[in-house]
Amino acid sequence: MASLSGDPYPYQQQARPVSRGAFIVVEGLDRAGKTTQVKRLCDSLYAQGHNVKMIRFPDRTTPVGKMIDGYLQSKAQLDDHSIHLLFSANRWEKAAWIKGQISQGYTIICDRYYYSGMVYSAAKQNPALSLGWARSPDVGLPRPDRMIFLDLDAKEAEARGGYGEEKYEKRSMQERVRELFLGLLLKGEEESTDMVVVDAGQSVEHVAHAIWKETSGVVQSVESGSRKQIGTVGPWPEGQ
Repeated sequence: MASLSGDPYPYQQQARPVSRGAFIVVEGLDRAGKTTQVKRLCDSLYAQGHNVKMIRFPDRTTPVGKMIDGYLQSKAQLDDHSIHLLFSANRWEKAAWIKGQISQGYTIICDRYYYSGMVYSAAKQNPALSLGWARSPDVGLPRPDRMIFLDLDAKEAEARGGYGEEKYEKRSMQERVRELFLGLLLKGEEESTDMVVVDAGQSVEHVAHAIWKETSGVVQSVESGSRKQIGTVGPWPEGQ
């Protein structure tokens, strides 16, 4: 599948005209299986004839991303607000690229996005860093056409291989993160419209099937022109 350039999903001629690509985000607790499911979804879409790109945040290859990587590995200490704004800057570094690829007909499958950014920062329980404050720097970013949240009990996540290697992989933190993610469904804002919850405690195959069921139709609809322009993340009402 890989091309000489190393792209695992080289461009393929489309059977029909594509209005634009879709933007799909996969979120979840640490060790919920996001990376595995992102790859499986990309493989399935590509096999069906869609052009795809796979990205993940934080992008640790950029100058900002390298600072974030040092923080996550506990090699550097930063104020909660400072590291939060670095995470947001890391997403903004990629915003124009996301829009450009989508306009060229590529569907982008993204491992973590601004949802993780605001939820993980708010989960630190810093009284000066509310969920609304944490979300505000990301207003204006490309808005996903669908966000899948892989829901997994924090205790079960803790039992999976590799848990505890990075800063936020602590059960109490992950429990707060899960609570805040699920709380987005109740807010009545755009996140509750964009978000679909999938039980990540099931088999890899079962989870992949559930994700496909929730995303394949969105991709087809977007490519056929149902949503001409990709949206942008909008502000929440005052006081949220």
